[in-house]
Amino acid sequence: MRPSISSALLITLFLLCFIHGATSQENLIRESCRTFAKDDPNINFNFCTTSLQAAPASHCAALRGLGTISFRLIRYNVTDTRCMIRQLLKGKKLDPYVRQCLNDCFELYSDAIDTMKQAMKAYNTKRFADANIEISSIMDAATTCEDGFNERKGVLSPLTKRNNNTFELSAIALNVMRILQTRLSLHQLKMPLQQTFSVQLACDLR
Repeated sequence: MRPSISSALLITLFLLCFIHGATSQENLIRESCRTFAKDDPNINFNFCTTSLQAAPASHCAALRGLGTISFRLIRYNVTDTRCMIRQLLKGKKLDPYVRQCLNDCFELYSDAIDTMKQAMKAYNTKRFADANIEISSIMDAATTCEDGFNERKGVLSPLTKRNNNTFELSAIALNVMRILQTRLSLHQLKMPLQQTFSVQLACDLR
């Protein structure tokens, strides 16, 4: 049975109040990461906290600021991973299959850099649905890269840690946007109600 709209709103409001209230008691990063890790099996609490806490100005950032930080971390990781792949491809004794996988990953991460730029633009203009699509495609790129190595038995991926980091940082960004999108939707729902109340009040005062 699907929950009613009112029930869904109550659950959402509880989540928003929980995170908002936590800022006055504990660090926003820890409480946000705890919520994300609980709701999303792709997120590890320790990875989430250490990644966000290591970023400059993260300790004074609001939730939207943490989203910006997570986007920057994805961009840094994607860019650095492509550089690492380029260096690996310079090896003269590479197994032909591994070389092909690295070439595929290089293309995937090159595209991911451009995708990340579009995602940042969408996020900065509060087009969270568009940013969600872009970030999800970066997650797919990391998975596709890793799967290429795993398709042949006995082949070890030299990019496992990098791919996992890209995937998990993207999952963090998606969870931040999920809450921000909910806030935006509630605000948009609230505005017509306020306008209706104002009109009704004006009529009553006549």
